[in-house]
Amino acid sequence: MRQLRSLVTPEGRIEVRLVEVPVPVPGPDEVLFRVEATPINPSDLGTLFGAADLDDLRVDGPDAVSAPVTPAGMTAMAQRVGSALVVGNEGAGTVVAAGSSAKAQALLGRTVAAFGGGMYAEYRCVPVDACLELPTGTPARDGASCFVNPLTALGMVETMRLEGRTGLVHTAAASNLGRMLVRICAADRVPLVNVVRSADQVAELRAIGATHVCDTSAPTYVEDLTSALVETGATIAFDAIGGGRGAARILGCMEAAVLARGDGAFERYGSTVHKQVYLYGNLDPAPTEVPRSFGMAWGMGGWLLMPFLDRVGPTVAAAMRARVVAELTTTFRSDYLATVTLAGMLDPAAIDGYRRRSTGAKYLVEPAGA
Repeated sequence: MRQLRSLVTPEGRIEVRLVEVPVPVPGPDEVLFRVEATPINPSDLGTLFGAADLDDLRVDGPDAVSAPVTPAGMTAMAQRVGSALVVGNEGAGTVVAAGSSAKAQALLGRTVAAFGGGMYAEYRCVPVDACLELPTGTPARDGASCFVNPLTALGMVETMRLEGRTGLVHTAAASNLGRMLVRICAADRVPLVNVVRSADQVAELRAIGATHVCDTSAPTYVEDLTSALVETGATIAFDAIGGGRGAARILGCMEAAVLARGDGAFERYGSTVHKQVYLYGNLDPAPTEVPRSFGMAWGMGGWLLMPFLDRVGPTVAAAMRARVVAELTTTFRSDYLATVTLAGMLDPAAIDGYRRRSTGAKYLVEPAGA
């Protein structure tokens, strides 16, 4: 079978190529499924091309491309040198072989979604417990993105609740994940402040029911965001951007909103209400700048899906997965700009499209295609 792999060479290049590998044989509690649909997520791009300079991409043959890496990038990826990594966090397809256990045999012939890496391949062998059985008749395309974005969106709301907060802020909110979050918060009656970067995206989110949408390109952005925070009382944010001053600006607006609402005591070090921003993405790889204008009761840190799932435990995780299946084509629907094959992923024109991580420009891979 064909499988896509990414390799950092000692000479300072990242090579991405299609290789032929044996079709794996499932163990007793495993299944083998034909990968029929798998998305290209921002987290996949980090493994696929890392710190490569894709403006200097080179085609090395019909099934391989490569690009140079800066010395700083090589330092950051030092542990990857010489190790070919499989890529693709999640995917969906038909189970074509199953291990001997009853749980594995029950999935034979069924369409499943799975999470666990290595999905940019024609076949993938995974433990039964890593599978999510899809309703009969569900196309693999509909289940391809039912782990990363849906569980991340649900995890944001659950994190808000665990921290005793009552509303949240989300950046890059016009994305597939952002739209899911709009629908979740509307259904669960959670105040949500959406941060986008254009008037068109404001209109798009309002069209699906978003109440508070703030445009970073508007001259009144800070005032608009502060007003939305006064109304919602949100003191927790999830930032997909990472670089620049966006996260610090949100904290500053939160502090202004807390003071405007008269919440908590005020001391010479600012309000006593804790304000938190979690960086969960890196759409802007520039350094995160934190000019402080929001007192001393604040926090900024990272948020990742898998540590969150470990934190809440299997019962909560199972309930989240069940909700995803129940609302797969409504709340958790994903839209794609283009579809490519495994070989098509190596086409320079396709790479130039999906590497930009543009909002509303998600790509779907169909490994079983020609």
